[in-house]
Amino acid sequence: MENTTRRLPHKLDFIFRPRSVAVIGATPRKGSIGREILHNLITYEFNGKLFPVNPNHSVIHSIKAYSTILDVPDLVDLAVIVVPRELVLGVVDQCGEKGVKGLVVITAGFKEVGPTGSRLEQQVADRVNHWGMRMIGPNCFGIINSHPDIRLDATFSKVYPKQGKIGFLSQSGALGEAILAQAGEMNLGLSMFASIGNKANISGNDLLEYWKDDPDVEIILMYLENFGNPRHFVSIAREVTKKKPIVAVKSGTTLKGAAAASSHTGSLAGAEVAVDALFEQTGVLRVSSIEELFDVASALARMPVPKGNRVSIVTNAGGPGILATDALISLGMEMPEYSESTKEKIRPNMPPDAPINNPLDLVAGAGPREFKIALEAGIQDDNFDSMLSIFVPPITVDQMKIAEAIVDVKKRFTRPLYACFMGVSWYSQGFELLKENNVPAYIFPESIARSIAKIDKYRRWRDRQEGTLPNFAVDRASVRRIVDESIAAKRQEIIGEQAMALLQAYGVPVASYRYASSAEEAVIAADQVGYPVVLKINTPRILHKTEFGAVKIDLRSGSDVAASWKAMHDRVTAEFGESEPFSVVIQKMLTEGVETAVGMSTDPAFGPLLMFGLGGIYIEIMKDVSFRVNPVTDIDAEEMIESCKGYRLLTGFRGSEPVDLALLKESILRLSMLVTDFEELVEFDVNPFIIASDRGNSAAVDARFIVRLP
Repeated sequence: MENTTRRLPHKLDFIFRPRSVAVIGATPRKGSIGREILHNLITYEFNGKLFPVNPNHSVIHSIKAYSTILDVPDLVDLAVIVVPRELVLGVVDQCGEKGVKGLVVITAGFKEVGPTGSRLEQQVADRVNHWGMRMIGPNCFGIINSHPDIRLDATFSKVYPKQGKIGFLSQSGALGEAILAQAGEMNLGLSMFASIGNKANISGNDLLEYWKDDPDVEIILMYLENFGNPRHFVSIAREVTKKKPIVAVKSGTTLKGAAAASSHTGSLAGAEVAVDALFEQTGVLRVSSIEELFDVASALARMPVPKGNRVSIVTNAGGPGILATDALISLGMEMPEYSESTKEKIRPNMPPDAPINNPLDLVAGAGPREFKIALEAGIQDDNFDSMLSIFVPPITVDQMKIAEAIVDVKKRFTRPLYACFMGVSWYSQGFELLKENNVPAYIFPESIARSIAKIDKYRRWRDRQEGTLPNFAVDRASVRRIVDESIAAKRQEIIGEQAMALLQAYGVPVASYRYASSAEEAVIAADQVGYPVVLKINTPRILHKTEFGAVKIDLRSGSDVAASWKAMHDRVTAEFGESEPFSVVIQKMLTEGVETAVGMSTDPAFGPLLMFGLGGIYIEIMKDVSFRVNPVTDIDAEEMIESCKGYRLLTGFRGSEPVDLALLKESILRLSMLVTDFEELVEFDVNPFIIASDRGNSAAVDARFIVRLP
């Protein structure tokens, strides 16, 4: 086949590029899944041999049928299994004996229905592995390959897809019909479609690997309900998105229950934090709905990725132009002015004294001539990377003529051009003309703005550097000793001096401190570290010191220190009794810099999630934090810092000195390395981590680690 000669053979070719297909469970009864799959294979004109298999029929759909797969006289690449659940295991063994290489198991009733089905599914997966086959399903909608040399539609859909460049992966079989129907409505072609069901053998990661180098798949769309192996997804998706965009809808939540977390970081690592972090680190464009998925896909499939984020707008209605402008600007896009030469081209086409701004309002009476002149001039202006045409049809203007003008400009220039026809239906003549001529067309300007912004985000990801994982010289032996001692003593928490020692072992700066068990010792310690000082309770039972009133700041004399020590001692005694061990930490008060926080929480599916944000008491109030799946690269660390709203506080705000961002980034990377080296660490908070312009005034002030006990 043509497309297999342009690429190396792959095991999944037996599924998506088969030379022969057996439908096991095919029937002549209209409306049955077995009959509809066979019918689709015939109607879609599969370019290979077809073998219906059913022991009760000798002919199905005018094709000779066979009692079992073993009776088929030819080799069979792919078997589509549509038999009752209790028969699937035996059929799989027959396929293995026959030498079938690929299976699509449509049959439902496996792990999605409970423990009995789950056990049966595992048995099926074991037999598939035993025979060296690959399997999609069970409990799936089927697969499609629209390539002219293959023409494979092994689904029970009523919609036949148009050929295109999109690979679509869905974990929901029920959505399959809707997805194919929507693609048809939007005149979007698919290259391949796969409903992967329960993923007992072939996962989404496998399909990403398969489509990565496939020239027929230029865009990948995904509907996901869960991740089988998120960490493997990271490495695959990062590689794929450098070559072609991936757009995903993710429903459901992760397994992480933030309510059970004891750290600040854990309480902030909500259900979707891990998914967002995963997509940010892999360049996958996450959208919120199937509708938005297709909006972005329409733009990607029909236009090249713009070279930048500068957009021009031409409209015949001021209101929609303002709506589009507001949406674009809020999403980080830019709308510069037209160049003087472009203005000169447009000016004769405008009413006298009318301003030539971006957005350009041609007013309601503008017809195809006015639109065409403005679009031609604007699309050639090097001040812009893409162009948006918004048209609200008045009674006096033929929308078909406007659509023809837009299509004409689109065909003559390569710069991306998008269209919005407000007040019309999807099936209006003008809208249909735009779709037929591959102009991304939308009903509302906000939809275009979101799509363009998503695509610009992909451009920035595709063009950014890969990033590296630094390898610092650290004292692993000291950390190993502290962690092992904590586990041996069955202490989950590492706090106080040992927590600070962990940081110092990995090169994270720590504010100087002393411990004191009496008021006298506290005063001596304060004299040693130097005033002003901070006094904090060193009691393991008090996790969040500020809430307990267990922190006193800006103490400037021995009498202040002694009085604070006594007040805290009395408070702890009243709360926990005389027997509660009591000591304090005396720490040098850092009077400059910004309070930040670095933390980690472990998600059961995604593993360690590293966090950065504003620290101190603000971390849970403002929740201005960013997460990444560990390990993080130097580029990831920069993006974590820059993505926080409080980033301006770090770069110098209203005359303040910019902080030492290089030290902040390095400290995040050192903590990431610590997490990678010691899997026993399941949570930590370094809060506050004060970062100043002077490296000598930048240090971790407090830290707490949680270890996993056996």
